Amino acid sequence: MKADEREILAGIVRILEDGKALDPVILDLRQLTSMTDYFAIAHGTNTRQVQALARDLQDALREEFQLRPHHVEGLSHGQWVLLDYGSFIIHLMLEDKREFYSLERIWMDAPRVAP
Repeated sequence: MKADEREILAGIVRILEDGKALDPVILDLRQLTSMTDYFAIAHGTNTRQVQALARDLQDALREEFQLRPHHVEGLSHGQWVLLDYGSFIIHLMLEDKREFYSLERIWMDAPRVAP
């Protein structure tokens, strides 16, 4: 993992924790798929928090790292927001959606990253 990647991933976790996101996880998918290098996954307690986390992440990543998402999905509903930055994809969702779709189980072979 390159230093700038580590910095960005650590920044994502810090921003999520500042926003009181629950159980933030970074999965390293580099050896498993070509679609992206990392998934960041976290959940919030309600749609407003999930939306706020997504907006705060977009603002902070743009300000700190000059990064803008290629694609944003689900922001208006706030149940599952996907922020696609190419080499990493951030999944922010409600707890019941996270449990139901269980991305960590689907990608169980992906090592967890401690930024």
